[in-house]
Amino acid sequence: MSVDAVLIAGPTASGKSAAALALAEEMGGVIVNADSMQVYAELRALSARPSQADEARVPHRLYGHVRVRERYSAGRYQNESARALEEALKKKLLPIFVGGTGLYFAALTDGLSPIPSVPPEVRASVRQRFETLGREAFFADFAARDPATAANLKVSDTQRLMRAADVLEATGRPLSAWQELSGKSVLAGLRAARFVVSPPREILSERIDRRFTAMVHNGALAEASVLQGLDASLPAAKALGLPQLWRHLAGNASLEAAIAEAQIATRQYAKRQLTWFRNRMRGWKWLESDEISNLITSIRQELS
Repeated sequence: MSVDAVLIAGPTASGKSAAALALAEEMGGVIVNADSMQVYAELRALSARPSQADEARVPHRLYGHVRVRERYSAGRYQNESARALEEALKKKLLPIFVGGTGLYFAALTDGLSPIPSVPPEVRASVRQRFETLGREAFFADFAARDPATAANLKVSDTQRLMRAADVLEATGRPLSAWQELSGKSVLAGLRAARFVVSPPREILSERIDRRFTAMVHNGALAEASVLQGLDASLPAAKALGLPQLWRHLAGNASLEAAIAEAQIATRQYAKRQLTWFRNRMRGWKWLESDEISNLITSIRQELS
């Protein structure tokens, strides 16, 4: 099976990055990030970004190139991944996209809605109105103006609510209307092998717990300390474990309690990832082995 690109999706701690690294070494590839947290420079430990040693083994793209105070978006990812793909193909390297962010894979395979960017002054105005009105009143006002989008939102989901309100304010058009449009996918016209790495649930849970404990002792706590005071509305502030470690640093939780809470939050996130993958990636090849060597063998067989 001759392909132009390989896509490896999977929940956090599933072993997908290790599989991608081994595959890239074997096939002469370049690894392209498809994880929304691993783009941030200040989150190497907290996002489980590839180590410097791993990055030295094969080329890596779109890792750690964004500052945490930037609002990185799926639209920007779509543009940057297209450039990374073009660069890889020119150099005759196999692009291997790996990560756990479903929307990024959607940009690669399906294309994204062409939603215009929101000017900073509009974003600031929306947040000021949110602070003035309060959450409940703001949501009610938004729902009256954009009932179709509001029907799919929860009052408590501040990030998605702000995004929808930003788009409505900036464009005069509901987010739901923009989402009905689709743009050109990054991989349009190319042959791509698509895999989802999904180990057994109990093994995945054990890996998540073990890895987060190791992350804390290998730099995650120091990263969280440096990032105290980061605007909670920024995408980077949603990094797994960051809110819990902030609570510990503020003296509101022991380190053991913070780690336990972060492990629970991470397992819940992995469950949401798998739900998204099952709903949106039914035609992909699912790999359920818990051994990296078996994953590599399965991928190699599909590519041969």
